[in-house]
Order: sequence, then structure tokens, then C-alpha cells
Amino acid sequence: MDELMTIGAFAKASRLSPKALRLYDELGLLTPEQVDPVSGYRRYAPGQLERARLVAWLRRLGMPLARIREVCALHASDGRAAAGELRAYWAQVEAETAARRELAAFLVDHLARKDPADMATTAHPLTIRYAALSDTGLVRPSNQDAAYAGDRLLAVADGCGSGGASAAAGAVEALKHLETDGIPAGNLLNVLEDAVSRASSAVRGVADATPEEEVGTTLTAMLWTGSQFALVHVGDSRAYVLRGGELFQITHDHTMVQSLVDEGRLTPEEAASHPQRALLVRALGMGEPAEPDLRLQDAVAGDRYLLCSDGLSAVVASDDVRRVMTTAPEPAQAVRDLVALAREAGAPDNVSCVVADVLPSAA
Repeated sequence: MDELMTIGAFAKASRLSPKALRLYDELGLLTPEQVDPVSGYRRYAPGQLERARLVAWLRRLGMPLARIREVCALHASDGRAAAGELRAYWAQVEAETAARRELAAFLVDHLARKDPADMATTAHPLTIRYAALSDTGLVRPSNQDAAYAGDRLLAVADGCGSGGASAAAGAVEALKHLETDGIPAGNLLNVLEDAVSRASSAVRGVADATPEEEVGTTLTAMLWTGSQFALVHVGDSRAYVLRGGELFQITHDHTMVQSLVDEGRLTPEEAASHPQRALLVRALGMGEPAEPDLRLQDAVAGDRYLLCSDGLSAVVASDDVRRVMTTAPEPAQAVRDLVALAREAGAPDNVSCVVADVLPSAA
């Protein structure tokens, strides 16, 4: 039997401090091989070094102690399972980092600009012309989408679960006060936070009424400030902008498959036909509170924006969407043509579209 190591020698070999070793002992994460019943002095077996070093590395990753315990327990019996748990943890970290990165970019953009609420008074004021259309499709028995377009607000939501229709409608309805309340100067961040809070509360109210089933909704909404759009997005509904004849997606899908693409484990082509491509990792009302993506989108006269549920984006090729967005003379015609394309493709899901044109103001 190998000679036991003192806590000092073990700390040096494992690169963990004696204080950390005592804490991990108290938590049952790394129990000494022997504890003197009188002095309480701890001694460790050399064979415990591998576990100690694993703990040290996982702590350097920032993994919580409770999760380290899970990884170590798996490592003792199944290395592959332990690796899978670590991979899942790191995917979660990267998702949270990406969300914080989006928020940081939004805040940098917001702070670097003149206040968006004051921009409607610029020398070249802009206005929007818009239309919205939602269709049940050809397969679903009911419509769980919601679409809205107004002078300040554009929004699409796609509900799921037995209360999905109410969740989607409630999320959009919770934002409609923005049409009349306006944006107090210097208060855009508070306005967006309040809007998301109202939408989340509305969805939670629906979910609480049906506790036996998970209920939630996506939400993609754009708030017009007079020269910019403030975008709020969670889920896999999408927002696009047509500019200079090119169609750009300006939202990022919050789906499991998109996460795998981001991690390099799937190609975009593989993701398009993946059987779980609609599985959401972020939505209002499902699981942990969902932090939305926020961004400011500068508007240019001639821009055309599209918000849509995945009932369009999942079945209609982007080239066909771009063709309609380019050729339809007005938003009302564009939404009708886009829904028609989805129906021609079988429309297996509800289809919702909002199209808005940015125009020079007549004033």
C-alpha cells in the first residue's frame, strides 16, 4: 500500500490549497483516506490525486461544485458519460456567453449613439408602411401563431403546447401599449425591459392555467423609434431585412440544432433536415426565464423588413422569400404572397408574416 500523504504534500501535488481541500472534504467531494480521530489531521492516498486534479481543472472552468460532484461520480464509473456531462456544461456556458455578448453589443450600440427617442426629429425623418397576416396552414387544426403590425410595433409569436395560441396572443397583446405610450427620452432600455417583462408575465399566466403541460411561445418584435428598430427576440421566429436587393437574417435561432451548428457539430445543410430542428432551447414560458436577444437596427429609406414564424422559414427557400420581398409592390401583397408560398409547399405549420417598408416621411 502506498504511503499516505499529508494535507500539505497532497495540496502541493494536486495544486489545491489546504483550505480548498478542507472545503471539499466537508462537501463530500474529496474525502481524505484517513482522518486522525484526535487531531483531525487529514491524510490522502496518492490514488486520489487524479480526482483532485480533475476537481482543480473543473473549478478553473468555473463549474459549480454541485456539478463537479456529478462529473466526478460519472468519471469513477463511465468516462464517456463524464465527458458528455462536461460537454453539456460547456455548451450551456457558451450559450449564456453568447446571450451576454448580444446584450453587451446592444448596450455599446445604445450608449454610443444619440438617444434613439430623439432621432425622429432628424433632418430626414422616416416612416413605415406595414401589413401582417397569419394563416392556419394546411395541416394544423388551429392557429397558435400571432402577428401584429402597427405604427410603432411589429411582432410575431409562435405558441406551443395546448395553450400555445393564448400564450402567443398574450405575449403580443402585452406589447401593444407601446403603440400609445411612446418612448420617454433616454428610456429605451427601460421600455424594452418592461415590454419583455409584460410579455413573460402574460405567458406565465397561461402556463399556470395548464400546469399539466408545458406551454410557451417564441417572440420576435421590433419597436420603431423614428429612425431605428429596437429588436427583441427569443425562439425561432425570425426577422430579416431586405437592403440593396439582398436579404439578411438579423436574428439567431434559439434551437438545439442551431446550437449544434454553432458548436461545429452539424453543418447548416444537415440542420435543415434534422428531425429535431424545431426543438427550442429558449422561449417565453418554458423552463428557466428566457433572456431575449436585443439589438438596435439602423433603418434606411428603402429597407423592407420581414418578421415570420418558422411556418414560413422552415418550408420556403430563402431565394423564394427574397424574390417576393423584392418584387411585391406593397407590404400587404408581400405577406399574401409569402403565405401563398408556404401553402404551395404544404404548409405543415401555422404561417405568420409581418412586412414593413421604411419610407421618407411625407411631413
